[in-house]
Amino acid sequence: MTTAAELSTRVPLRLAPASATFAIAIAGYLAVNLSPYMITAAQTAVDLDVLAASWLVTGTLLLTAVAGLAAAGLCAGARRHQVARIGLAVATLGFLAAALVPSLTIPGLLVGGIGAGGAVASAGAAMASFRNLDRVAGWNGFTNRGVISIVLATLPLLGLAPLNVFGSLALFSAIGLVMTRWLPRVPLLDADAALGTAGAATGEAMPIEIPPTGAIRTQSAASSRLLTVSGFGLLVVFALWAVSEDSLWAMIGVIGAETSGLTPEGLGIALSGATAGGLLGSLALMAVGNRLGRAVPLVVLLVLGGILKIVQGTLTDEAALIVAFIAWNSIYAVAYMYFLSTAAALDARGRWSGPLLSVYLVGSALTPLVGASLSEMLGAQGFTLALGITSFVLAVPTGIIAAISTRTERSTPILTEANA
Repeated sequence: MTTAAELSTRVPLRLAPASATFAIAIAGYLAVNLSPYMITAAQTAVDLDVLAASWLVTGTLLLTAVAGLAAAGLCAGARRHQVARIGLAVATLGFLAAALVPSLTIPGLLVGGIGAGGAVASAGAAMASFRNLDRVAGWNGFTNRGVISIVLATLPLLGLAPLNVFGSLALFSAIGLVMTRWLPRVPLLDADAALGTAGAATGEAMPIEIPPTGAIRTQSAASSRLLTVSGFGLLVVFALWAVSEDSLWAMIGVIGAETSGLTPEGLGIALSGATAGGLLGSLALMAVGNRLGRAVPLVVLLVLGGILKIVQGTLTDEAALIVAFIAWNSIYAVAYMYFLSTAAALDARGRWSGPLLSVYLVGSALTPLVGASLSEMLGAQGFTLALGITSFVLAVPTGIIAAISTRTERSTPILTEANA
């Protein structure tokens, strides 16, 4: 029986749809996390120098971002599953070709990057289908960081050969492809119209179960124009914030060596600690859920993150820098999750959470260049000061948009546990 609630509401976080959504997100984002390994593997496969291999990986990530942005609109509609299946199939074939046939390494990676864009867009949009979006974002962050940490630790033990590195990309894409059948479907916010159209198309009466009084709240009172402006504003703010965050991530080794004598061993400790901090932040967000709202936590996180950025440019002690870096990256991880839940809350169909993940990829692909240019121009302290001020400025529109998203989520129809 088709129920009005099933067609028009956000759904609880169940094992099958959650696993599918998170697995597809991991497949789409895996190349970002494996980019250092991909550079090494590309050098081995086709005898590229470091610069050429870096540009190849950058091109792969940019194609993922562009494909994700192009497919985001489809993923907020009835073609979400189709985009996910086609994208993951293309990614599997492309990365598998790069892993097995050296002469196909370059085209295989580029084609695989395009396919991964479909995974990023469909998974991002699907996250908007769930209830308690802050907790969902926490679960996504926890599974993503947990799986990626295992992969990052395992691949060097196996060897960074093309078969292992590119083959892992193909493997996770294939796993995501199998799981697309459980990806959440797009909620139809106008359930009455949707049911009427369906009935007319089939020529049959469709039984509808009316949920108990109070189970469904009315549609968002915020105007469509306000939500559209908020959505586009969030994408711009998030892009700028992502560039400022990833620029520091990309340059911390250089800056740390210059200001505090950071060694490669110290950098390894900092990066490992940052991963652990992100996992703890994910657990905290999963526990808190939406009890603290969204606007205040985001503003506080951006301000604290900005302060820690500035501090990292002034420290002269290696241990202190490592601690500050881990604290900053832990805050960054939680803020990222809040940005995702903010985008998902603006539209249950995933109109904004789909492109949000692709926007981040654009920043990730370009930030090594941006970070190197800014640090050379401004120096270590000037560089971190500029990044900190960026966080302070962006905290204002971020807080406003987060407040709108919270209000929108609360007024969007939801399904009670009894009817889930």
